[in-house]
Amino acid sequence: MATQTEPVPAARASAHGLADQGLTPTGTIHWNLVTPELVQAAVRRDEGRLADMGPFVAVTAPHTGRSPNDKFIVREPSSERDVDWGKVNQPIDEAHFDRLLADVRTYLDSRDELFVQDLHCGADPTHRLSVRYVTPNAWHAHFVRNMFIRPERHELAQFAPNFSVLHAPEFQADPATHGTRTGTFIIVHIARRMILIGGTRYAGELKKSMFTIMNYLMPAQGVFPMHCSANVGAQGDVALFFGLSGTGKTTLSADPDRALIGDDEHGWANDGVFNFEGGCYAKAINLSAEAEPDIYQTTQMFGTVLENVVLDEQRKVKFEDQSITENTRASYPIHYIRNHVPSGRGGHPSHVVFLTADAFGVLPPIAKLTPEQAMYYFLSGYTAKVAGTERGVTEPQATFSACFGAVFMVWHATTYAQLLGERLREHGSSVWLVNTGWSGGAYGTGKRMKLGHTRAMVRAAIGGALDGVATRTDPVFGLAVPVAVDGVPAEVLDARGTWADGAAYDAQAARLAGMFRDNIAKFGDKVSPAVLAAGPRG
Repeated sequence: MATQTEPVPAARASAHGLADQGLTPTGTIHWNLVTPELVQAAVRRDEGRLADMGPFVAVTAPHTGRSPNDKFIVREPSSERDVDWGKVNQPIDEAHFDRLLADVRTYLDSRDELFVQDLHCGADPTHRLSVRYVTPNAWHAHFVRNMFIRPERHELAQFAPNFSVLHAPEFQADPATHGTRTGTFIIVHIARRMILIGGTRYAGELKKSMFTIMNYLMPAQGVFPMHCSANVGAQGDVALFFGLSGTGKTTLSADPDRALIGDDEHGWANDGVFNFEGGCYAKAINLSAEAEPDIYQTTQMFGTVLENVVLDEQRKVKFEDQSITENTRASYPIHYIRNHVPSGRGGHPSHVVFLTADAFGVLPPIAKLTPEQAMYYFLSGYTAKVAGTERGVTEPQATFSACFGAVFMVWHATTYAQLLGERLREHGSSVWLVNTGWSGGAYGTGKRMKLGHTRAMVRAAIGGALDGVATRTDPVFGLAVPVAVDGVPAEVLDARGTWADGAAYDAQAARLAGMFRDNIAKFGDKVSPAVLAAGPRG
């Protein structure tokens, strides 16, 4: 009886070898291994462990999150005038980049094994990048294979990358030699279409660095790049969900009644929205089958990568355990979500949702925004850190991250806000501000909004049920707040009414409104008077 033989992995090698990346490895090169092969290699190399039901578990300590202070963009003539230089986009000169590149190449060339993944970034072929990742770790290759769009096998032989990421997680930079701040580095060279990442095992750097690139390239192509999730209803109605980490972006977009386009990064082009990625990267802390069944199910599947979770003696995940970090993560291909959009594309959004976790407990649970208010709150990108989440944080702290993702934006924030305003006016999209944070008092006194109530409000908004509902105007923030939402008690919709002490609410609301005004002032005359006037009153 004839037996089927496995495809030879070498057949997945591109005719465009590693010469363009300047690499001449002496060890084994593993070209475009598929998931079972990568998991086998990761286990063989003792890079992590398999958990119950088959997901691969990696620990990235001491780095269990991104290192934004160690990210640099090379200052060079072709992009110098475009970049909004500053704390986010820190400059580094070409001489330092060249020295670091030479040392990273030497490091990678000397590894016993290298893993190469050729992948696409961008579901729209018109705006797609072909990206080559080179890493010494099988599990990191597994991660990027989960997160980006996997070409068909017949495409691999002629795959010609137009962007390269050289990954050296164990290599430490020398600040004196390489111009970095520490041994950790994420260096973007726009003109040479190359990214160097090292000194950290945290896998999120591998995906977010490409988002930075898309945020630079897409506006010049007339595409609005967005840090948002997206889903679509049965009638083709697309909804976008913007929000910073912990606001519910991934959770609320994974709705079993709607198809998921993507959970994190998208472009809004002339013919609709498209996912930049081919996978999802969900927070896993306190994950449960009851609250988030679709995401939870992915953590019980072979092929998922879990970062920094703790296992019990039976290798079951202890989702409540944050002894390594609160920022536990699950990476999985988007098709692990039952109801997903295989093309990664959708039409123009009918609804746009801004998510904010207001730890001051004063923003309304849901409000409809005018286009000018949308641009104001988009530029603000507000959420709040709560006591205990970071060392030294003893009370709620306002966090303003322009465009709900300032650390990934390369052009000035107003460039992206202008693109948003143009799209909203052209397509008539409704915009909603949803507070997934606290009600009835600030953090420590009030309570977190019930997920069931938030889901009901969001579903009503993007389903059109709030289109004709009466609203009242919030006296502090000037927002149109629905007076009734099916499935939500009327008292929940009145932020001030949920507080036992109305005067305490007024003081806290005035305090937050002042923070908004102070923050928007940093943009100076780049913000139009109409947008400035759309902010909090007083």
